[in-house]
Parts: sequence; structure tokens; C-alpha cells
Amino acid sequence: MPPKKVVTPAGPKPATTTSTTSTPPSSQTKSASASNLSRQAQWHEVALHVWHKYLDDTPKRTILLDVFMLFLVLPFNAFLSGFGACVGQFVLTASLRMQTAERPPPTASAAAKKAATKFNDEGFEEKDEDGKPVHKISSERAFADYVLGSLILHAFCVNFIN
Repeated sequence: MPPKKVVTPAGPKPATTTSTTSTPPSSQTKSASASNLSRQAQWHEVALHVWHKYLDDTPKRTILLDVFMLFLVLPFNAFLSGFGACVGQFVLTASLRMQTAERPPPTASAAAKKAATKFNDEGFEEKDEDGKPVHKISSERAFADYVLGSLILHAFCVNFIN
């Protein structure tokens, strides 16, 4: 890799003088080992090669702008809060769906009909492993739990954003 040129400040400059600096020995060995990247290189070697090339070839001002752009793209609190709200609401809705599922239609598969025979209008007919009766939650109670869980989830998300 050719040595980097030093940028001189604006103003009168001598016509015949150009100054160059040599790279330190440690970065020369990094560049030499990074430029000999083989086709069989593992992913972390490729990532290190790209990272070292970026650090060697990119001016410091550009790196500073890149860091600022990364900060703008990934506001962690808002990102995590939005992601948590989406996943949490999905889980709550899936829970509501499971609690309010009705009997399958007559055209359903045999497995679905067999699973649905555990239900009656008052709750489950069968008992759990301990012999205790298991009761179905009413649709109104399931919806109330859903609304309360959603309010708590969104209050947490809004609080997390600050």
C-alpha cells in the first residue's frame, strides 16, 4: 500500500516540496497480513480485514461522521422500546387468540376435532396431571386481561423511551 500523503494547510506552498509520511511498522504488518486474505478465509478474518481497511483508508473526519450517523440510525431506547412493543403485543394477541378459540368447524381435520372434544360450555371436561379440574377462562375475562396487559406493556415502553 502506498504511503499516505500529508495534507498541508491552505496558504502559500512551495512548488517543489511534497511531504509524505511512512506508516508505522505495526500498521504495515497489519496491512500486509490483511492484504493476503485467502479465498478460504473465515468470516471473522474477512470482517477484520474490512475493518482494518476502513480504519486505514478512511479519514478521521469521515469516521466521526459515520459514528454520528450510526448514532442517528440506532437510538437504542426507542429501537428497543418499539421492538419490545411489537413483540409484546404479538404475544398478548396470540394469548388472547388461544384463550378465545372456539370449536373447530365440521370440515376441520380429525386431530382438531379430537383436541376440541376436551371443551364444553362450562370449561374443560378433563382433569390435569394432579387430578384437579381445569376450567376455561371466559372470553370477557380473556379480553379484559388482554387490555390490561396491553396498557401495562405500552406504559412500560413509553417509560423506557423517557
